[in-house]
Amino acid sequence: MIHVRLVAPPDLTARLTSYLTSDSGVMNLTVFEGRTRKPEGDAVQFDVLQGRANEVIARLREFGVDERGSIILEPLATVISSPARAAEGRRSRFDEFAPVWEEVDSRIRSNGRFPPSWYSLLVIAGLIAAVGLLTNSQILIVGAMVVGPEYGAIVALAYGATRRDTRLVRTSGQALIVGFALAVVAALLLGLVVRGAGLETRAFQLGVRPVSSLINAPDWFSFIVALLAGVVGVISLTEARTSTLIGVFISVTTIPAAADMGVSLAFGSNQEALGSLEQLLLNVFVLAAVAVAGIPSQRRLWSRVTRPPTAAQAVHPPGSDG
Repeated sequence: MIHVRLVAPPDLTARLTSYLTSDSGVMNLTVFEGRTRKPEGDAVQFDVLQGRANEVIARLREFGVDERGSIILEPLATVISSPARAAEGRRSRFDEFAPVWEEVDSRIRSNGRFPPSWYSLLVIAGLIAAVGLLTNSQILIVGAMVVGPEYGAIVALAYGATRRDTRLVRTSGQALIVGFALAVVAALLLGLVVRGAGLETRAFQLGVRPVSSLINAPDWFSFIVALLAGVVGVISLTEARTSTLIGVFISVTTIPAAADMGVSLAFGSNQEALGSLEQLLLNVFVLAAVAVAGIPSQRRLWSRVTRPPTAAQAVHPPGSDG
């Protein structure tokens, strides 16, 4: 269930409350006339079933509440209410899991902001991955994947494309290009220092580089993993499954590929650096393409499964003996 707080212009309040009162998914409606400042208006609060939230918010936008007042959403973790349970029983069984698309939009757009710390994390992730490559440590490679924040930028880029938001596409694209370039340069400098000081491991000197070989040789399996990770990423973002999203971070070879480019260039392995560039471009392209196709598909899917049951379904729900 979602708690909604509105600041409504006084001339809209009567129509708003009439609509909200008539909606079976809305409850606990409270109106405080003339109680808000900046902007001036009436305070309206109510709770709405998860599966009804998207439709109700769309109607609030039609009323112009977002332009003349404000709309604030607050997810409710626990609701103890018999009327709420009764209302949920009249809805689709998937309603409680339905994404609220305004929240999804806000979540993705927040990933499309790139403060200096974002670039710092990407560079640090590149350095961790570079050490993992130089020491043939798969654990450090996984650690670098978790630290790297690039997936949020890839999804923001794709989301901007689906919403025709050129500003979001431009800022996300620039951040990815600059961020990965910085990570490559950082790994290159670290590789040059290690090579100059003779600190690389004996195995690395002899060309025994199993971790690097996995990264700089993209194949069909790389494509399949990126495709599956992209699907999981879209589901995780739309349904706010943070723990699952971490699995995406450690499934795709983006920051390790950037680091391998730098390390390979530092040791004069230009062919391996080119293979890592192909790996990086493959993963970014597949992740973005899956998000471009997957986010609108998720909207359509949830729109279908959260439709209210028909009268016949309400009397004889699926799986009943009637």
